[in-house]
Amino acid sequence: MDEDLSITNSNTRNEKIKNFFVNNKSKLISGIIILIIIIIGVFTYDKYLTNKKKEISDKFNSITIDYSEKTKDVTSKSLIEIINKKDPTYSPLSLYFIIDNNLISDQERVNSFFDILIKDTSIESEIKNLIIYKKALYNADNAQESDLLNMLNPLINSKSVWKSHSLYLMAEYFYVNNQKQKAKEFFNQIITLENSNPDIRLQAEKRLNRDLSE
Repeated sequence: MDEDLSITNSNTRNEKIKNFFVNNKSKLISGIIILIIIIIGVFTYDKYLTNKKKEISDKFNSITIDYSEKTKDVTSKSLIEIINKKDPTYSPLSLYFIIDNNLISDQERVNSFFDILIKDTSIESEIKNLIIYKKALYNADNAQESDLLNMLNPLINSKSVWKSHSLYLMAEYFYVNNQKQKAKEFFNQIITLENSNPDIRLQAEKRLNRDLSE
């Protein structure tokens, strides 16, 4: 009796499964086709990104290797094209190359490229923080106090590894501009900062002991 009941339940279950597949055949086939299309699409897009990355990498390497004083304008134009591609690796490297080799003297224009990287490029957070710091460093000699603070506040008010660097830049800015009390306050923040960079902390201690010990 129990065996017959078990067989009946098994047959019923198999029949239900069979009916489910028969009744939903079209939906199941469509689902499988969609899944295959998605897999192919993801693979194709990944391949596209890989090829695009290699293309930008090859272009950057070629531009920088061929650079000379005679090719400054061409080099600058080509590197700007890479910046505008908003690549997380080679767009920042292109801007750094422009700055290191003084290919563009217009400070506002260079700042606009910094803004493309900071605001419009998908970059890992600490790399973006480094770019923010580099922008402030680039502008430090000519910036007003409020402008420099506005640039660095996202780092000063964070737990970024670049926080101590930002504090040191502001401290030196105030020291050079003979605002020694403000400089001392920023140097002291570095000393008390838990994850302060060891070299930055050492430089801050030297500055406090040597020049601001009064």
